[in-house]
Amino acid sequence: GVMERLGLGPEVLLRENPRLIYARLTGFGQTGKYAKSAGHDINYLALSGVLSKLGRKNENPYAPVNLLADFAGGGVICALGIVIALFERARSGRGQVIDASMVEGVAYLSSFLWKSQSLGLWSQPRGENMLDSGAPFYEIYRTSDGKFMAVGAIEPVFYNQLIKGLGLNLDELPSQMTSSSWPEMKKKFASIFAQKTQAEWCSIFDSTDACVTPVLSFDDAASHQHNKERSSFIKNDQGEMSPRPAPVLSRTPAAPSCKRDPFVGEHTEEILLEYGFTKQEIAKLYSDKAIEFKNLKANL
Repeated sequence: GVMERLGLGPEVLLRENPRLIYARLTGFGQTGKYAKSAGHDINYLALSGVLSKLGRKNENPYAPVNLLADFAGGGVICALGIVIALFERARSGRGQVIDASMVEGVAYLSSFLWKSQSLGLWSQPRGENMLDSGAPFYEIYRTSDGKFMAVGAIEPVFYNQLIKGLGLNLDELPSQMTSSSWPEMKKKFASIFAQKTQAEWCSIFDSTDACVTPVLSFDDAASHQHNKERSSFIKNDQGEMSPRPAPVLSRTPAAPSCKRDPFVGEHTEEILLEYGFTKQEIAKLYSDKAIEFKNLKANL
């Protein structure tokens, strides 16, 4: 309702320009009991049902920072909606309103969880299934130097290479999919991983298809050989690293800026002047706390 109170709601603007695509990104959506309620990523994740699936056995559910609902279910799904609306407009010549709810976005993102329930992947309580930390071959293990290795050896051909790399004999172990043996096998794997450093495990598994990779810090990820070969991370003119835009297009790849990110309010005056505001009007907006400046200019 904020835009309506400003007289800039979609009905008003679409009358002015029927081709307009008007995206509304909110936590709970434009309608429904919670539509006007405050919330954050963890709340949207909770209402979507996804939060109930995240967490280890005998522990509370946990939210993986704010990536899922805010950025994936919110920003990315909303951007996808804009792309779809642009594509449709090329045919119809008409714009439309996009109601992007973070609850629904992250729920839709989790369609695999919903549609795979009948396959038995989630038949056990949280933290006891194959993909939610129940299985020893889909887990994270600590190394002797306090770092970690991620293991995702689901298929038998990959699992066999995992077992070989760990120095174990497959014939002497329980069947991979015997879930009753998983707790015992996790302890065995953890004990073995704890005997070598992360670098030592990388030297063992890097040339295999065991689906075993190091858990890298941001700094290590930026300097890792694979990522360096693909230029997956870029450095700005301040020496700060960040991910390169993805995905990579073959004909029109993104050309990322190497300038530092602007400070909040850094270009406020410049942009408002460009759009025709006077210095007096800008000063009034600032005094009304409608805008911010990084540094208040003396000439205002």
